[in-house]
Amino acid sequence: MRAVIQRVLRAGVTVDAEVVGRIEKGFMILLGVSDEDTRETAKKLADKICKLRIFEDENGKTNLSLADVGGELLVISQFTLYADCRKGNRPSFIKAGAPDEANRLYEYFMDCCREHVAVVERGQFGADMKVELVNDGPFTLMLDTQELFGK
Repeated sequence: MRAVIQRVLRAGVTVDAEVVGRIEKGFMILLGVSDEDTRETAKKLADKICKLRIFEDENGKTNLSLADVGGELLVISQFTLYADCRKGNRPSFIKAGAPDEANRLYEYFMDCCREHVAVVERGQFGADMKVELVNDGPFTLMLDTQELFGK
């Protein structure tokens, strides 16, 4: 799995001009699922993200987690995080997970996040989504489970 995590003051996603997910202070996560990912991978990544200490404490140090600040999550599926651009100018997405299994792992990832965070909003899997956010910092991280856990 690959995740782009953006610390946000607010974020939202619309589909066909209808808001399907919206949060205030927290993380907006773009989540890509590969054909090699498992429930174990999803659980480990959810735990890691939800425990990240990237909010500032009273001394201005990034030392607080989502739970510490009452943060919220907006999780948006993003198969394009598995784009392979090595050949030619048109990306290949063969490393992205098959849609049915990717959707199951996306849903499971959000369930795992709910074990840590009260508010977990979502995009709409496979839809043409419009995403708006106010990045706080800006503070953006990219996590890859192959690098983190070897899976």
